Amino acid sequence: MTKISTTLYEILYVSTLAPEAPLSVVGDIAAKARIANAQHDITGLLIFDGMRFCQQLEGGQKQVLALLERIRQDTRHINMQILHHGELALRRFRNFSLGYCMVEDDDVLERMERLDGQAALDAFSGLLTQLDLDA
Repeated sequence: MTKISTTLYEILYVSTLAPEAPLSVVGDIAAKARIANAQHDITGLLIFDGMRFCQQLEGGQKQVLALLERIRQDTRHINMQILHHGELALRRFRNFSLGYCMVEDDDVLERMERLDGQAALDAFSGLLTQLDLDA
């Protein structure tokens, strides 16, 4: 009998929209990701500032890491930087497969790029109170 791990895992990363990618791809990314995430029991939040992405993914470790690898291969963004990864006690976004929102302040995600570990998680958590989430 195979033991199924119930440990939650999370990844927080930032990346930049590829120069040749039109802004219209962002909505397409979010729409398709919602469907795929629901199929793999992954939840999370995608934030976009017009140039940069910041995304938190949560779910089973195997599923989250597989998704991360698919995202790494996506040519619509560049300069992916993992800010945090590790076990997660409780889902933050259990009510939707992928929340999506835009932020007006270009500096917010630029500052996120300079952080890692707990500092990145704290900054991300601080952002949540300011967002109007599109679940």
